[in-house]
Amino acid sequence: MNVAMQAQADPMDIRPFRIEKIRKELADSFTMELVPEGGGSFSFKPGQFNMLYTFGAGEVPISISGDPSDSSKIVHTIRRVGAVTQAIGNLSEGMAVGIRGPFGKPWPVEEAFGSDLVILAGGLGLAPLRPAIYMALANRHRFGKVVLLYGSRSPSEILFPKELEKWRGRFDTKVRVTVDRAEPGWGGHVGVVTKLVKGAGFDPMHTTAFVCGPEIMMRYGIQALEQAGIDRSGIYVSMERNMKCGIGLCGHCQWGAPFVCKDGPVFRFDEVADAFTVREL
Repeated sequence: MNVAMQAQADPMDIRPFRIEKIRKELADSFTMELVPEGGGSFSFKPGQFNMLYTFGAGEVPISISGDPSDSSKIVHTIRRVGAVTQAIGNLSEGMAVGIRGPFGKPWPVEEAFGSDLVILAGGLGLAPLRPAIYMALANRHRFGKVVLLYGSRSPSEILFPKELEKWRGRFDTKVRVTVDRAEPGWGGHVGVVTKLVKGAGFDPMHTTAFVCGPEIMMRYGIQALEQAGIDRSGIYVSMERNMKCGIGLCGHCQWGAPFVCKDGPVFRFDEVADAFTVREL
């Protein structure tokens, strides 16, 4: 039976996946490629997440960061920030991880067909956006301009540097990368990523923007996009916070009226702008 169909039938069903490959990304982050035990496939939409479980530690929500066109495996990029992610990070290739999902509202990539697309990412926020980038580039002819603006704290903390370089080499895509502070040998842009919005060259009246990153970066990023002329209804944000169950039962992720896990994690900004102004909500 198709794994994705199983996920839809029973959202509480934990299924075993084998760790096929682990790759270190940053000092505190790594990427895992997982395949279903016993075969099968796994389909998802850009922006969705899974609940990852490891015995003795519990489970944690993690965005899917792989290519949505590849149903043979699941890719997760994970930061070690708590007991569960530490435990997952201590696993080895060939070991098992339990998965529930996929869950959540995705990035509206198809709805953005016909417009310019601006992707604004900060730090590890590039990981939840990577599936949307894959899908956009696979359908490049369906967009006007495609612009990726990415910011990191330092050159050594840039996520997916080889892919960023590959995307920047395309003639049909604009990729700009900046760091908050330079290091020896860095010849690129220095400054906050929001400064890259001005002069990015998109048509604000016909642009859809996806934003993901640290909370303060998203606040100023949205402000910069609005100042550039993009309407709030064309800006989408990912608000992955406080999720525990993935299906809206526990209430931990209630964010104003919506529940992040089932009404998000992707929200259209004009629908959540009032709650967004409340810090640490």
